[in-house]
Amino acid sequence: MATTTSEKDAHYGEAVHYSGEPHPSDVRRGSIYQVIPPGERRMSTQGRRISIVDDIFGEIKEDGPNYRNVGWLGTAVLMIKTQIGLGVLSIPSVLDTLGMGPGLVVVVAIGIITTWSNYIIGVFKENHPSVYGIDDVGYKLFGKAGREFFYVVFVLFWIFVAGAGMLGISISFNAISSHGACTAIFVAVAAIIGFTLGSIQTLHEVSWLAWVGTVSILTAIFTLTIAVGVQDKPAAAPPGPFQSNWKAVGHPSFESAISACSSIVFAWAGTPAFFQIASEMRVPKQYTRSLLLCQSVVAVTYIVIGVVVYYYCGSFVASPALGSAGILLKKVCYGLALPGLCVSTLLFVHIAAKYVFVRMLRGSYHLTDPTFRHWATWLGCTLGTTIISYIIASAIPVFGGLVSLIGALLGTLMCFQPMGAMWLYDNWHNARTGKWYAMVAWSVFVIVSGFFLMIGGTYGSVVDIKNAYAVSGGTSPWSCADNSNSS
Repeated sequence: MATTTSEKDAHYGEAVHYSGEPHPSDVRRGSIYQVIPPGERRMSTQGRRISIVDDIFGEIKEDGPNYRNVGWLGTAVLMIKTQIGLGVLSIPSVLDTLGMGPGLVVVVAIGIITTWSNYIIGVFKENHPSVYGIDDVGYKLFGKAGREFFYVVFVLFWIFVAGAGMLGISISFNAISSHGACTAIFVAVAAIIGFTLGSIQTLHEVSWLAWVGTVSILTAIFTLTIAVGVQDKPAAAPPGPFQSNWKAVGHPSFESAISACSSIVFAWAGTPAFFQIASEMRVPKQYTRSLLLCQSVVAVTYIVIGVVVYYYCGSFVASPALGSAGILLKKVCYGLALPGLCVSTLLFVHIAAKYVFVRMLRGSYHLTDPTFRHWATWLGCTLGTTIISYIIASAIPVFGGLVSLIGALLGTLMCFQPMGAMWLYDNWHNARTGKWYAMVAWSVFVIVSGFFLMIGGTYGSVVDIKNAYAVSGGTSPWSCADNSNSS
């Protein structure tokens, strides 16, 4: 006989709050007792299995997906993969625009700001355990209007990023196959990959793919780094003897400079996903450990790749950077990077879809029970996210322009302003000490700089995209043209 809602509620009532240590007979390898801190779990009266009661997901039972099962190392890898992927491929061209010195200053400065923002996410979630995403932050800061605004901005951000991921996959397919098919077909294939892999339900199940993706993209970009160092000249250089024309200080227009800064914001813009990643951690108190590992790896990678590739290629660096080392090595690098680009896209689709999914089913047993409504909602969210991302990837097929547009219009609004406001929200009524005034000044600086980059960067990115469309033979929406410059 089918189980009614009231019977389900009665079944849920079997769980009793448990705040002490588990009985020794219950502690076994893989037991939830070992990974969920006291005060955040319930114990079945049968004593067989812990039924986790989470502030966000409700009761997580044995027969449903476990949304609280990501270890600290898996968390660090997920954080790394949300950042190292698409953004790193644009850093050498950013250094070409700004110059080596100013470019590195911008990379480090934005890295410091976003690292602080990421840290504030962990602190804020510890102070407010029911916060799942930035829309919950918006509600605390600005009420219902803030919740709806940040909800829409967050979903749009990750949908746009997923579109950039699909565009990156299509460039990879074109490079490997020497433009073996219409680019529009490759974008559609990328969308299918994003939907299929992005429909994996929990970040714990995705975390092993994040390992594969991280190794893949790092192998590709370090292969590129070695290749440009040992080759006589980059692929785009003219015939004859070559000497790199890298410059210490560039002289870009305002539009180009601010657009380049926006690309750096995009490279560090994994920040909004950290809310969700932290929410699925087994032990949330280990968040800072994961964050420090993540940001250290990302910073070293960005600086090394950016400096070496730009030093050897100069103004002949390609965007994305993997095409800088010639036809053969372009195929090799994109072949190595393809799994990483696929994992990046699946993560972006998953994050956006999970956000909508939790918003729709939060407070209902359908969120954690494998019911028809549960699966229909989940697959509907991943499919809807994929379709919109596909449209964006096809409509704005200019990789550098799309990356800078996302970083400026949506990235800063996800990584700068809310985190400054979050610190002020939690600390405004604290004692007025020197440290307090310094932190207020820092928080205000983060908010103001975020608005400056958002407004100026959006303008610069739109100008860059417009100029790319105006070029004779330039890329156009839903085009079959080769976007990897392989043919």
